[in-house]
This record gives sequence, structure tokens and C-alpha cells, in this order.
Amino acid sequence: MKIGRQAKIVELIGRYDIETQEELCDMLNKEGYEVTQATVSRDIRALKLTKVVTPEGRQCYRFIADTQDLTQKQLNILRDGFISCDMAQNLLVVKTAVGLAMAVAASIDALNIREIMGCIAGDDTILVITRTTDECLEVMKKLRRLVEES
Repeated sequence: MKIGRQAKIVELIGRYDIETQEELCDMLNKEGYEVTQATVSRDIRALKLTKVVTPEGRQCYRFIADTQDLTQKQLNILRDGFISCDMAQNLLVVKTAVGLAMAVAASIDALNIREIMGCIAGDDTILVITRTTDECLEVMKKLRRLVEES
């Protein structure tokens, strides 16, 4: 029950700009979860939700994962598997060690580089798609910088 409720909270705050615990309680109750403000307060604390300011100036709850350890793991996978990269217009081709393309592609995705639209991985090759040639060049520079950092 608790896990389902907390998953629903993450879903709701991802879909709607929820400003208060009371508003979240109402939405959960409409979804079939009988909750009190105290329960929602404990869930917010357990999920480590934070309030952020939207572009409209409203303060809304958001789930911001603690990605420091995850990011370091992703960087290590990227560095260990990366061999080379080259671009063709808005497509970046990344060569990896055999069998590591999927893991490296997942690492690239986890880095949330804004210019990247998506990745497709094979066994030792990744196709990274950007919108423009300039964005592709920028992504290539970023990946090379990340790989070269120790």
C-alpha cells in the first residue's frame, strides 16, 4: 500500500504542479488512496521531495533523485567502455568495447545532456541522435571531456 501510494505521489507531482500537502491529499483521495495530511507529510519526507519554483513563479513539489553516486557510476561505465566517437551531421557514432554499448548508452542517457534526443545501442556501437550538427559537435566535445577527466 505504502509503495503504491508513494509511486502515485511521484506520478502526480510529475504530471501536475502541486503546491500544498492538502492539494496532494485531495488528488490521492480522488485516486482511491485514503490518506491524511500527516501521511502525505511522512511520504514527502520519505521520498525526499522538494519544492521548486516553476517558470510561472509557483512553488511545486518535485522528485529530485540523489544522483551523485549514480552519476559517478555512470561516468565510470562511460570511461571504461568508451573507445572513440565521430559524427556525421546530427548523428554521433560512439564506439565501445565489445558488449558494452548498451551500458555506455544507458550511462549517456543518465547524464541528461540536453542536446541528446536519444541513443540506440548495438553490441559495440551507439548511435546518438541530436537535432543539429552544432548540437552533435557539442555532445561529442562533452563526451570526450567526460572520458578524459580522471
